[in-house]
Amino acid sequence: MAGVPASQLSKDTQDELLCTYAALVLHDDGADVDPGAMTNMIKAAGCSVEAYWPPLMAKMVKSIGMDSLIAMGSGGGGGGGG
Repeated sequence: MAGVPASQLSKDTQDELLCTYAALVLHDDGADVDPGAMTNMIKAAGCSVEAYWPPLMAKMVKSIGMDSLIAMGSGGGGGGGG
């Protein structure tokens, strides 16, 4: 996805990425990852998302835990041959 300009992503994918980045920043800052804080951060960046995204993301973070989500996304792909 890093090789694709954001303008070429679907609106849903852009919204998901904005919420993901907001959640990561809040977590890194030691703040609660809640819908209001995420929405405020997204608005401060001059962006907007569909209203259902921040609560959905915050619920996932609360249920699974940000550290677990980060670990899931870190890949860790085993090396190929050599």
